[in-house]
Amino acid sequence: MGLKNNLKQLRFNAGQITQDTLARELQVSRQTMNAIENGKFNPSIKLALQIAGFFKCKVEDIFYLEEIK
Repeated sequence: MGLKNNLKQLRFNAGQITQDTLARELQVSRQTMNAIENGKFNPSIKLALQIAGFFKCKVEDIFYLEEIK
């Protein structure tokens, strides 16, 4: 199973927030946000909770498992 997310859609729905803006708010690099968004890096639990807090939702609303076929 692979960890997937809907960060791009959340950023768009929240007023087209850029990866850079989100990264600055969470005190990580834009490259980290890009890697998470594109499924190349899984965030720590702490960062996942911070992302959920930023968007005022649950971690499960952002990240989900997808079976690899």
